[in-house]
Amino acid sequence: MTDRYAVIGNPVAHSKSPALQTAFAQQCGQDMTYEAIAAPPGDFIEAVRRFQREGGKGLNITVPFKTQAFELADALTPRAKSAGAVNTFSFRSDGSILGDNTDGAGLIRDIARNLGYPLRKRRILLLGAGGAVRGTLRPLLDEKPAEIFIANRTASTAVSLAREFVQFAPLAKETRLSGGGFMETGGGFDLLINGTSSGISDEAPAIPDECWQSVTLAYDMFYGKDPTPFLRAAQAAGVKQTSDGLGMLVEQGAESFFLWRGVRPDTAPVIAALR
Repeated sequence: MTDRYAVIGNPVAHSKSPALQTAFAQQCGQDMTYEAIAAPPGDFIEAVRRFQREGGKGLNITVPFKTQAFELADALTPRAKSAGAVNTFSFRSDGSILGDNTDGAGLIRDIARNLGYPLRKRRILLLGAGGAVRGTLRPLLDEKPAEIFIANRTASTAVSLAREFVQFAPLAKETRLSGGGFMETGGGFDLLINGTSSGISDEAPAIPDECWQSVTLAYDMFYGKDPTPFLRAAQAAGVKQTSDGLGMLVEQGAESFFLWRGVRPDTAPVIAALR
């Protein structure tokens, strides 16, 4: 019998997940289908239960349901627990739901493998303190960078998030983790990652010019057909290497696929096709 999977969200018609998961299935010879489910805001839990009752094997969860998914899961992986959000459900044989968060793994694989940019001992400036950043912090810390500074428009939110995640910093000595406002960042960073919604507002985050001075890679979690405002600002500042988040999207999907099917697909041709 063909196994069923889906992505659930609102809106969800624009999602690239059906295309990439179908490509993974064809590449790996997996007998499965993958669809998109638009759930009304108040119908998320029932939509999940309905899909499960109909024999669904797993779900990807996108906005605005990642927090509700976290609360609905019967069990959580460590990375989902620390993220406080879930983007992947696996329906287990006993009827329980395992919640995972593959966003951080997708980011790490895209930067470290696809872009060939190792993170160990790097100084990282991370812009934003919302769900996108929260989901990537623990995997970033696992790579043992020298420093992560979380910068946010509201400084107190960044400071609070840094304090919460200090427990995951390796030995609390290898990685210095702190937070503050955009104007408190300073310079000396190797990698600048944008986790704000600036791509939607069409305005680059307001950070000091000195932040760009030593940056060798500028990475935007947002993606689109054209360079984002953040990436345009990076290019104008002379940053040599820039990347949007399309590779992160594909890699987090590949991580979900691996959790469901036990096979890791080759993401390079899928990224190229989506480009």
